[in-house]
Amino acid sequence: MADLSALKSRKFLTGLIGAPIAHSASPAMHEHAAAVLGVRCHYQLIEVAGADRAGLASLLEGVRRLGFAGVNVTYPYKEAVVELLDELAPKAAAMGAVNTVVVRDGRLIGHNTDTTGFERAVAPFVGQSGRGVVALIGAGGVGKAIAFALANLNVAGLRIFDTERVRTERLASLLPVGTKVTVVDSVDDALQGAVGVVNGTPIGMLPNRGTPVPEHLLRADLWVADAVYSPLWTPLLKAARARGAQVLLGRELAIYQAADAFELFTGLSPSTEAMGAAFDNHMVERYPAVDAA
Repeated sequence: MADLSALKSRKFLTGLIGAPIAHSASPAMHEHAAAVLGVRCHYQLIEVAGADRAGLASLLEGVRRLGFAGVNVTYPYKEAVVELLDELAPKAAAMGAVNTVVVRDGRLIGHNTDTTGFERAVAPFVGQSGRGVVALIGAGGVGKAIAFALANLNVAGLRIFDTERVRTERLASLLPVGTKVTVVDSVDDALQGAVGVVNGTPIGMLPNRGTPVPEHLLRADLWVADAVYSPLWTPLLKAARARGAQVLLGRELAIYQAADAFELFTGLSPSTEAMGAAFDNHMVERYPAVDAA
């Protein structure tokens, strides 16, 4: 194990690749977590829209050569980066999606802390609802991570809808053996018999003000989770709360995935309480009116 005092003498350069990411709370969370531990961290937002394979490969080569400890990867590149990395952790390889790239001895290694983070966040809701069937809207990069997290929690079944059916079918084929998964043709079908529903799409992320689940499908006996956290109270979560449903904010996923990524980057265990405080401060400063509960 690395010497703790040696680790604490280092400055960690980390960051985030994606678009749009100006809203991201990640710099605040990572830099504050580092300060609490007595280390230095700079977290750089690398916003690049529309990068093709060559452009993304060039960005990753810069990460390799410029002294980064690693970077997070978000929409729309979580799947596109997979084939450009030197190695994948087993869970990231299984799902074909990466949100965390660690640099080790000049090699780029892909992980997925969306899965571990969401699993930690949603476990109480899954347990309290008897591990019943869950509806998942979206089968892209974050949707994949959520599906694997729910499978790890042994839910009775997954009902998955995506506007691109081929993505849903691909995800269904990747899930662990024994996972009961149904590919459905509509959001309405996904909600049939479900005890919970998760938005794994960018719908509802500012400036978008849409919702992936029509309000009339929401019920008081559902729990409703959203991976989006900008705004914190998405149109989906506001509508769910108005219907009396239990809600899980994107806040918890953001904090737990960030904590797991920070540990991969630095070898140090961060305080989730410190990360949560930094997240909350960031949200109050950026969305003082939009996120009023």
